[in-house]
Amino acid sequence: MRKPPVRIPYTDALAPPTIVPRNANTFPGALAALQNFFSAPPRPGLSPGAVVLSGAGLSVASGLADYRGVKGTYRVNKTYRPIYYHEFLGNHEARKRYWARSFLGWTTLRKAAPNPGHYAIRDLADLGLVRSVITQNVDSFHSKAHPSLPTLELHGYLRSTVCVTCSSEYPRDTFQNELARLNPPWADFLAEVLASGALDTEDPAERETKGIRTNPDGDVDLPGAPYMSFRYPACPKCLAHPPSAPDGSTHVVQVDHDGAWKPTSTGGVLKPAVVMFGENIAGHVKTAAEEAIDAAGKLLVLGTSLATYSAWRLAKRALERRIPIAIVNMGGVRGEDQLYSTVDWTQAGEQRVRVEFSTDTLLPALVDQLRQSSSRSASVSTSAAEMEAERNNRAMFKNMSS
Repeated sequence: MRKPPVRIPYTDALAPPTIVPRNANTFPGALAALQNFFSAPPRPGLSPGAVVLSGAGLSVASGLADYRGVKGTYRVNKTYRPIYYHEFLGNHEARKRYWARSFLGWTTLRKAAPNPGHYAIRDLADLGLVRSVITQNVDSFHSKAHPSLPTLELHGYLRSTVCVTCSSEYPRDTFQNELARLNPPWADFLAEVLASGALDTEDPAERETKGIRTNPDGDVDLPGAPYMSFRYPACPKCLAHPPSAPDGSTHVVQVDHDGAWKPTSTGGVLKPAVVMFGENIAGHVKTAAEEAIDAAGKLLVLGTSLATYSAWRLAKRALERRIPIAIVNMGGVRGEDQLYSTVDWTQAGEQRVRVEFSTDTLLPALVDQLRQSSSRSASVSTSAAEMEAERNNRAMFKNMSS
């Protein structure tokens, strides 16, 4: 019996946000609210540092698509649906289609780089205001922008492939080279696409006019493409040493004369090292995410609508712990009515902030303001210390003269 598809949540536009505090509807007002958010002392016993929960909206300025933004995949391409985990595991033809699209899209993701929003998170950490990051993104930009800041990749990462049989991981670049070797016509087509400049633009709409649709998970949609001719390699470890199956038998791992995985195999399938739709997040990752929320004194949500339950439950956990929450996102957010139902409208950002500005412009400006404020405070402290020292010197001189 075929497993029913998992419903994709919140593919339609969410309700527009209620800006909190009310004067945060302007850029200066948003900056002031976030400055108050970070400057407010934490509750007794809580860490002064915030945990960041980020989503695809943070990487839009890097040229990647998001899911539910104004130009998000679910909004622009109404027919788009991601591949489900059970489809990938059980359907050789579905894997061909997935890896063909991923083969074309990997170049764009490989060339993309962190944007000012990512580096602003690093700077907030350097100021002692951010203690860790939980990201739903699979682009590895956080680890590139701030390698020393603890970062939990909630949904995995595209930089590697992993074997569903033996769990061995392999670099995605190596896998890409194998895909090119096994599929010369596709490699030639990719070279033509790159030469045309269709993947050079960071504007998803411009890419689409050239026949290319890119999605946040790093794949390219080419309607009518002959995906069924695509081939992909087997796990090298399973091919060399077939592992045992759960029933005690030995897995069969076979390849054709070029080394492409054959459907007569019972193991050795490689998948991206991401949590696919319908796949469970590993228990230790769930626990680490909950511990990061529990250890923080504040939650800063960046570029995500919290539409996936894995993200929403973390925001809900922060709400239940009664820690301050700030959300920076273009467009609506799941459960905003719950997150802000008890907001005190006299507060200026110390407990709740909800603003709608791009993270790549707002966060760097926030860092500048916080640095200036810190510098002024340090200057005032130094001046006060100098004045006190001068008074002490005068008193000492007076005593020596008397």
